[in-house]
Amino acid sequence: MNSFLIKSYAKINLALNVTGKKKNLHKIESLISFIDLHDLINLKKINKNNHKVMFCGRFSKNIGKMNTVTSLLRLLDKKNLLNNQKFEIKIIKNIPQESGMGGGSMNAASLINFFIKKKILKIKKNELAMLTSQIGSDVILGIKPNNTILHENGNMKKYNKDVKFHTLVVKPSFGCSTKYIYSKVKIFSKPQFNFPQPKMFELEYLKTLNNDLENIAFKKHPKLKKIKSFLLNTPNNMFTRMSGSGSSIVAYFDSKKACGNAYGQFKRKFSSHWCIISKTI
Repeated sequence: MNSFLIKSYAKINLALNVTGKKKNLHKIESLISFIDLHDLINLKKINKNNHKVMFCGRFSKNIGKMNTVTSLLRLLDKKNLLNNQKFEIKIIKNIPQESGMGGGSMNAASLINFFIKKKILKIKKNELAMLTSQIGSDVILGIKPNNTILHENGNMKKYNKDVKFHTLVVKPSFGCSTKYIYSKVKIFSKPQFNFPQPKMFELEYLKTLNNDLENIAFKKHPKLKKIKSFLLNTPNNMFTRMSGSGSSIVAYFDSKKACGNAYGQFKRKFSSHWCIISKTI
């Protein structure tokens, strides 16, 4: 059987605003990009009665039997959207868990993209939105992973415009609970992205923005605030921001050299924390 190798890229929030709450869900708007840090998905069709899903790699620990990938496959089987085909899927986890970079959600999205591209999955746009929402709120962001402006009502505007940043991504030894972080949101921001424009991805505009979840995460985990402060003071840093609900902190630079220098400084100061040089795609 033919086997395929799929890159599942990490999602980063260049900015994030919590604009309100509807029932039990928070309304958020965000500027989203993707970096070349990625999980690797090995996939092949098998002549078995059940799918086989395996995880390995540095960040595969404690991934349960029920996860975004198995949830996706169960839903597709339930709706008979795979025409009874079964697959062996092995995922090498390079994206840290509980980092705000959507590793699990992007795995599911990457598989959906693959199934659609190979014409294994034929699904209408509204059905696709329903399917992804049943797996996780972030999954839809990875369908055709381009720079995205997420509106508070859930609508998205995607752009092919390049956002060329070199990034230093830092993930301490602990993660952030998305449920906990959002449970502490008491103040809401005024929407800023109601009228999406490509210039919203330009540096001068991005520098004026924030992530509304940072203060909550920093109060719960003071180490994150220390990390951000350190990164902000590295030479040629353009801006630094937490991604999603944390715990990853991303510093942005305009050159690989500046990013590499910041990496060296950070490792000397925080040798026990994972970090990686990456860039937007």
